[in-house]
Amino acid sequence: MTRLNWGMIGGGEGSQIGPAHRLGALADGNFTLAAGALDADPARGKAYAQRLGVAADRAYGDWHEMLEGERNRADRVDLVTVATPNSTHFEITRAFLEAGFHVLCEKPMTMTVEEGEEIVRVARASGRICAVNYCYSAYPMVREMRAMVRSGQVGRVRLVVTNFSHGHHGDATDADNPRVRWRYDPAMAGVSGQFADCGIHALHMASFIAGDQVEKVSADFASTISSRVLEDDAMVNFRMAGGTVGRLWTSSVAIGRQHGFDIQVFGETGGMRWASEHPNQVLYTPVGGRTQIMEKGESGLSDDAARLSRVAIAHPEGFPLAVANIYVDLAAAIRGEARDGLPGAEDGLRSMAAVYASVESARAQGAWVDARPPMLR
Repeated sequence: MTRLNWGMIGGGEGSQIGPAHRLGALADGNFTLAAGALDADPARGKAYAQRLGVAADRAYGDWHEMLEGERNRADRVDLVTVATPNSTHFEITRAFLEAGFHVLCEKPMTMTVEEGEEIVRVARASGRICAVNYCYSAYPMVREMRAMVRSGQVGRVRLVVTNFSHGHHGDATDADNPRVRWRYDPAMAGVSGQFADCGIHALHMASFIAGDQVEKVSADFASTISSRVLEDDAMVNFRMAGGTVGRLWTSSVAIGRQHGFDIQVFGETGGMRWASEHPNQVLYTPVGGRTQIMEKGESGLSDDAARLSRVAIAHPEGFPLAVANIYVDLAAAIRGEARDGLPGAEDGLRSMAAVYASVESARAQGAWVDARPPMLR
C-alpha cells in the first residue's frame, strides 16, 4: 500500500499538540511527513522540519509558502494538518480546501459561527475532506459505547453527564504565563476560554455517543481569577433534539484534577461511564443488574472498537494512539473507503454554535438559547 503524503502547519518544536499528531499520523504506515511550515519563526520552522526528515525544498517558512509550493507538485501532499493558534484556523483551512487539499483542523475549527458555515460550504463545494481533531471520540471504548447505544443495549438515552475539568490554570500567580494567558484573552481565544478550549470536547462526545445533536443550552460562566476576561469555569446544561438531557462542567481551576475528562450515559435499560484517565475500560450497569467492567481488547466488542484496538488486553493505549485512530480513518477516507465516526466540518460548526449560544446564555443569567447553527436548523 502506497503511503500518502502528509503536511503539517504549526505544531513545531516545543508545541503541546505537535508530537501527538506526528506520532499519530506515522503510527500505521499510512502517511509520510513530506512537507511542513511548523513555526511562526520561519528559520526555526524550516530547520525543525528538516530535522524531522522533510526535504529542504518542502520545509516552508509559512503556510502561504507551503500552499504555493505544494499546489502544483505531482507528489503534493494528500492531507494537511492545521495545528496553529485558534485565530488562524479558518483562513488556513479554507485556503487549502479551496486548493483541493484534504484538511485535518485542530479544534476549535473557527472563531465564529459564520466562519464555520463558510468552511462547511467550501468543503462541500470542493469535495475534499475537512476533519476536526475531536480525537477522544476515537478511543476504542468510546466507540464501544456508541455501538452499544446504537444497538439499543441501554435503551433510549435519557441523560448524559460529562465534564472536562483540570486544575493546571488554578495558580493565580501563574496567570501571566504566556502559555496560559492567551487562553483567556478574547483577541486570541475568541468569545470563550475554558468552554471553547476543553468543554467542546465533552459536548462533542455527548453527541457522538448519544447519536443526537444539541438543540439548546443554558450556561453559567465564571472567571474565578479576576485578571481573566474569559471564563475559567463553566456549567452548561443542554437539551438534545431527541429529548436527551445533558449536564456539562468544565474548569481549569479544579486544583487536584489532572485531566478530568469523563462521560456518563444513562438510558432506559442501562448506564455507562468512561474516563480518559482510565481509557481502556467502560463501566456498564444493566437495569437491575451488577456493574460490569468492560475491557478494551476483550472478545465480544463491536467491530469498530476491535478495529481500533492496537495492543493486547490489559496494556494501556494512550492519547497519541487515539489521535492515530483519527489518521487511520482519514487515510481510509482519502482512499475512498467509508469511515463512520470521523469528526467533520459540521461537527466543528456545531461546536462553535454551541460556544456562542453558551456565551449568550451566560450573559443572560442562564436563559435557554438555541444552539443550532443557522444553516443546520
